Amino acid sequence: MRRQIQKLIDSEINPFVANHGGHIELVDYLDKNVYIEMQGGCQGCAASSATLKQGVERLLREAFGADINEIIDVTDHSQGENAYYTESPFN
Repeated sequence: MRRQIQKLIDSEINPFVANHGGHIELVDYLDKNVYIEMQGGCQGCAASSATLKQGVERLLREAFGADINEIIDVTDHSQGENAYYTESPFN
């Protein structure tokens, strides 16, 4: 199943996000959960949650249906060139 998911990511998703300098990597497939990491322009991008829900999740669910429970983004979005989350100096 990991190979099938990675193949879909490579052929359908990465060409699209590459237009914006991004890349999606499959980290793991465990207990029907898909763990992905967003890299490049996707890491820290304010639109990354939309990309995840409207792009990545939609395509994976269309292709694999009941074989997927959740798509989980494990990206540290506070890092990267376009970080949209930074810790408060008051913490």
